[in-house]
Amino acid sequence: DNDPGRDSEKRLERFMSHKPTLFTGGYNPEGTIKWIDEVEIIFEAMGCSEENKTILGTYVLREEAIVWWRNVKLRIGVEGVVILWEV
Repeated sequence: DNDPGRDSEKRLERFMSHKPTLFTGGYNPEGTIKWIDEVEIIFEAMGCSEENKTILGTYVLREEAIVWWRNVKLRIGVEGVVILWEV
């Protein structure tokens, strides 16, 4: 059974089982770097592709951070374009 939706769901469950910190944004460079380092350790342990890093990383954005992410997607503005984690 090769169900991409189910694979994505399982990947998200695996990611969340590591209890990543929710990121709310705001001006806190040290906190931002700490959060990125934390999720990158999880990504490495899971063997995530760049595309999956973006999907999973943005899943734990909240408050100012999710507003920022929505604006990034609007500025890029091309449906179907994959936005990689390194961006």
